[in-house]
Amino acid sequence: MGILSDTREVVGSRELLLNLVRRELRSKYKGTALGWLWSLINPLATTVIFTAVFSTIMRVEPPVGAGGLHSYPLFLLCGLLTWNFMAGAVQGGQGALVGNGNLIKKTYFPRRLLVISTVMAGFVTYAIEMAVLAVIFLAFGVNVLPWLPLLLVVMVLVAFFSLGLGLMLSVVNVYFRDVAHFVSLFMQVWFYTTPIIYPLTLIQGVQDGDGWASRLPLEQIYSVNPMVGFVEAVRDMLYSGTVPSWVSLGYCLAVTAVLLWLGNRVFARLEGRLAEEL
Repeated sequence: MGILSDTREVVGSRELLLNLVRRELRSKYKGTALGWLWSLINPLATTVIFTAVFSTIMRVEPPVGAGGLHSYPLFLLCGLLTWNFMAGAVQGGQGALVGNGNLIKKTYFPRRLLVISTVMAGFVTYAIEMAVLAVIFLAFGVNVLPWLPLLLVVMVLVAFFSLGLGLMLSVVNVYFRDVAHFVSLFMQVWFYTTPIIYPLTLIQGVQDGDGWASRLPLEQIYSVNPMVGFVEAVRDMLYSGTVPSWVSLGYCLAVTAVLLWLGNRVFARLEGRLAEEL
């Protein structure tokens, strides 16, 4: 009942939501000379750095993709763009209430709109980046067009996953400001424990080895990380040209549903005193 009534409230405030999204998009690169080009330059620059370090120096080998494709930058971008969107949406949503404290204290409106608008604005950038990536794959002779509908579904699922986390962290961050610092540290650990800069087979190889790391339950740890499922699904479709694991996607869907419900529940329980705390 709660999440249904909250959804109706958001839908009823859709004009305000769209205005908040426009504000987020306009302010993102306001005053910069290159504007929206930064949304492409930033991930490309990161890709160049990671390619130089991990592919050239550390010799991390990507798997062979569709049509014999063997490209570390394209392999990396499939995971990096998805991660960047999730991390940006979660951390941006986390600070949405604190950053708009004056607005919250002046007038009433559904507070969760601030978090939702942050995620939606990030999704617009994410969609543009993925569209450019799809064009790059086509230029390399990889036909990704049949996968675009399912890819969009996975992207939306990542957005709801990010929204669930953002809702919960945003309201908790108002009461406990240390949360933002803990989340920043956790994101760094989470990034390197998700197969973005290396293939998942590398972990399986470590598990089969003789070192101390082989005694850790690495495969079990990776199996409960929902971002592994999201990244691998995107990579399967674009880079490998194969159907993603339906079991993995089902798990990601279940985690997203629980997280969205929990995030909305926590938000509803704690939003009553936001104006006083801010």
